[in-house]
Amino acid sequence: MNMKITKLVALCALSCASACAAFAQQAAPVSNYNSAEAFGPLFYTQNGNEFRSAIGAPGAKYWQNRVDYNITANLDETQNLVTGSVTLTYKNNSPDQLPYLWLQLDQNTFKENSRGKQITPSRSRYGAQGEKFDGGYEIKKVMVSKKSGDVKFTSLIEDTRMQIRLDQPLAANGEVITIKIDYAYVVPKEGSDRTGHLTTKNGEIFAIAQWFPRMCVYDDVMGWNTLPYWGGGEFYCEYGDINFAITAPASHIVMGSGELLNPAEVFTPEQLKRWNTAKNSDETVHIRSEAEVTDPKSRPAKDKLTWKYKIINARDAAWASSKAFVLDAARINLPSGKKSLAVSAQPVESNGVDAYGRGVEYVKSTIEHYSTKWFEYPYPMAVNVATNIGGMEYPGIVFCGWKAKKGSAWGVIDHEFGHTWFPMIVGSNERKFGWMDEGFNTFINGISSKNFNKGEYAQRTTNMNTIGKQVIGNPKYENIMLMPDGMTEANIGVNLYAKPGWGLDILRNQILGEDRFDYAFRQYIKNWAFKHPTPYDFFRSMENGSGENLAWFWRSWFLNSWKMDQGIGSVQEVKTDGKLTGYTIKVLNLEKMPMPIILQVKTKSGKTDIIKLPVDVWMKNNSWLVSYPTTEEITSVTLDPDKVLPDSNPDNNTWTAGTN
Repeated sequence: MNMKITKLVALCALSCASACAAFAQQAAPVSNYNSAEAFGPLFYTQNGNEFRSAIGAPGAKYWQNRVDYNITANLDETQNLVTGSVTLTYKNNSPDQLPYLWLQLDQNTFKENSRGKQITPSRSRYGAQGEKFDGGYEIKKVMVSKKSGDVKFTSLIEDTRMQIRLDQPLAANGEVITIKIDYAYVVPKEGSDRTGHLTTKNGEIFAIAQWFPRMCVYDDVMGWNTLPYWGGGEFYCEYGDINFAITAPASHIVMGSGELLNPAEVFTPEQLKRWNTAKNSDETVHIRSEAEVTDPKSRPAKDKLTWKYKIINARDAAWASSKAFVLDAARINLPSGKKSLAVSAQPVESNGVDAYGRGVEYVKSTIEHYSTKWFEYPYPMAVNVATNIGGMEYPGIVFCGWKAKKGSAWGVIDHEFGHTWFPMIVGSNERKFGWMDEGFNTFINGISSKNFNKGEYAQRTTNMNTIGKQVIGNPKYENIMLMPDGMTEANIGVNLYAKPGWGLDILRNQILGEDRFDYAFRQYIKNWAFKHPTPYDFFRSMENGSGENLAWFWRSWFLNSWKMDQGIGSVQEVKTDGKLTGYTIKVLNLEKMPMPIILQVKTKSGKTDIIKLPVDVWMKNNSWLVSYPTTEEITSVTLDPDKVLPDSNPDNNTWTAGTN
């Protein structure tokens, strides 16, 4: 290369570099958005089939196994000991023969050498709070039989699972097998914040759950679902009828899942009268008042009593027992005309009108609202128990923190009974996909809180810009599809509860609208009531029911942890024959998550317009020009003025006349 050319090249390079530097100072921000990634058509990796349809409903050949339980148990309050015998009748409706069966032994997580004990931090709420006791099941006897007689088998206990290896496989398409297990275990004081016992001034309150060996779910997705119980992940259970009889000291009142079958045997004549009165009363009836708790005459003069319960087509059962209970009840009115019974049991310490003295009112309102809004409550009773469990749900009964007051008491009852719909009715796999029960429930709780008593405890409006800036896309938080046991415990509140709840709020209020969302959501609940949906069944249900392709939303919010950032690029006057006829507003999409455009325009006269554009504008663009016809000057333009979208950088959301 000769000298002249070399100098010319160098001069051109210098000029180019100077020009590029000047351009860079004025260039628009670099966008991380990729429309092909967000709106790619290949979202579902499998087609619908005869078991799970493309519409997101159970297919024509959907099958589900069934298990019925008959349980007798005894509570020894001096030793905190439950002794029981359970008979499981298991029906294999699958097209597969089963050479072995798996059962859940959740109490084994409290054994000293359990995997749960080994991996749960000492300060975790999912352990036993450092308590030293002889935890876990003592399995005394296991027997297996069919109609033809006893069945040869061997068994293996591995941590919180038991495998029963059959000499001959359980046949497909309806063969039934019966398993009888005699067992005992010591009740932990605080067992994973789900079960335990509390000392009050008038006696111990026992909140008893995960209290009998249960069948693991065998389904068409994973086969046997045998993830161990470590505390963080909750439950995945088969449906069936559960009959249980609890023998406890006669001084105790025992409240359980389902219907109390023998009230005349366990209440005093006066309490029985009040109990029957409550079934026809919209006002709270005191079955056992605070003043009566310390009166020996408020319980039958016997040593022990057996309380008999039955719950139909349920995935679990729980109960609570104490001599310290104040007991209230009232009628629940269901949309079909059927009735249920709202019950609240609490110690005197929790009985004020600022606490669980309003428990029945809270239970009644909650159940009636969700029954009308989404799907009718299926159980004959709804029992709230105030105890040392912060908040935990089971079919027909919930345990709530005994120190909660006012809005907190309302909130925990509303949340725990909201779980009746997710996952007690819609039986998702909580141990794998915790957001499908906690997140859905958090979402419906927000609607319920606005409904109760003219919004007495309505939730504050969330500033989603703040959420977008601090939470959404923050690498501190794991992807919400991760198993709960695989999440940092401190993140569970965001990952499983808040983020999926916010997502459904946005989907309902900003993307689909209430009518389309609510219709599709009700269809999902109806189609999967007492069945086992997966996340993709939910995604398909919402898309089909609303008529909308939502793959971009599922990718952004659930499958990935993408950020959203819309910004105003420029505001330009449009003139015709020298006269102002409008403006062109350039909106930028700078991050991976697309969302609809919500644009507020203010003019010099004080006029305010809201312009809404669907998310489709981002299908092949990372910027969009919004035309705004007007003959007067614009004074300001604001993206998302009500802060309903999770914008991670709200600083670029406003343009004011004279600023550029």
